[in-house]
Amino acid sequence: MAEAVENTEVEVEKKGGSNLLLIVVAVVLFLILIAGGVAGYLLLSEDEEVLNDANKAQQTQMVSSKKSSTTQSTRSTNYAEIGQMYPMEQFVVNLYSESGGRYLKAALNFEIAGEELAGELDAKKPLIRDIIIRSLSAKTYEEISTIKGKENLKDEIVIGVNEVISDGQINNLFFTDFVIQ
Repeated sequence: MAEAVENTEVEVEKKGGSNLLLIVVAVVLFLILIAGGVAGYLLLSEDEEVLNDANKAQQTQMVSSKKSSTTQSTRSTNYAEIGQMYPMEQFVVNLYSESGGRYLKAALNFEIAGEELAGELDAKKPLIRDIIIRSLSAKTYEEISTIKGKENLKDEIVIGVNEVISDGQINNLFFTDFVIQ
């Protein structure tokens, strides 16, 4: 009879020990998950800081290159004889800001020199849209809220697009829709 009591005590201790082991394993796994989440958050926030620093450096470089280039616009100002228009689809981009709370909706038309340029613009439309999106999204509200800011933006886009085309050139750019919110 004493042997039966000892066997039941050993079985109870084994069951209690396995429950305790499961609880310890669960707590350790929970702590590992929490530590992984914190580490992931810290790594992602560092990546965002690096991207923000890179964007600020790029903006500084663009501003300095604008200052070093001539202030004369490369766009045509002969509005009495406007050439053929090439419409672009609408763009909706976030403006550059710390909070990311503003966006720009813009539609534009290029004044092109010659019929042959329209075919090249069609072929290079994804590249041209990328140039325009990068130019628009690199601007702050303060930079493009003035007439001079819009004129500078037009110059930047025309120069950027003219660098990648070979069958002619863009003479001018006209915004047909420009909404900042």
